[in-house]
Amino acid sequence: MKKLLVVVDYQNDFVDGSLGFEKAATLEKGIVTKIQQYLNEGHSVLFTYDTHHEDYLNTREGKKLSVLHCVEGTYGHELYGKLNQYKDAENTIHINKFSFGMSSENIEELSKQIGSNVDEIEIVGVVTNMCVISNVVVLQSQYMNAEIIVDASLCASFDDELHEKALDVMSAMQVKVINR
Repeated sequence: MKKLLVVVDYQNDFVDGSLGFEKAATLEKGIVTKIQQYLNEGHSVLFTYDTHHEDYLNTREGKKLSVLHCVEGTYGHELYGKLNQYKDAENTIHINKFSFGMSSENIEELSKQIGSNVDEIEIVGVVTNMCVISNVVVLQSQYMNAEIIVDASLCASFDDELHEKALDVMSAMQVKVINR
């Protein structure tokens, strides 16, 4: 069985930086444990990076979310805490994405590295109601026969109500939401 763990945007700026929130910091230990489990079993781990540049505030997204964050090449763009140890680890894939969800180019890059036949994709990370749900939709449309799983205990949002609503929407989209 070919499995993929996707760690969505668990970067410094979303944990203790410009868009950081308390709940995000509580996920670190569980995410590290899950990463290690996947790698120990010979599976791949994908890290997505929310990626912006100095002109972010002039973009469509930046005009609505007017907080400069995750600027490529800065501390805020890097993986948070103990996750940073995996930046060069074997069986890991690192993709910069320039929007909430991965682009077709990102998916093409991912497919080159892991192929198009994946049986199971598990997703963890932040922010549940923005980037997590966006990547669930993208991955579900690309890997139509893969079981898509979201570990609710390893996802978080700055808004608990929106977190729960996003989990409800993902469940309605035939995503298996676990540890809720």
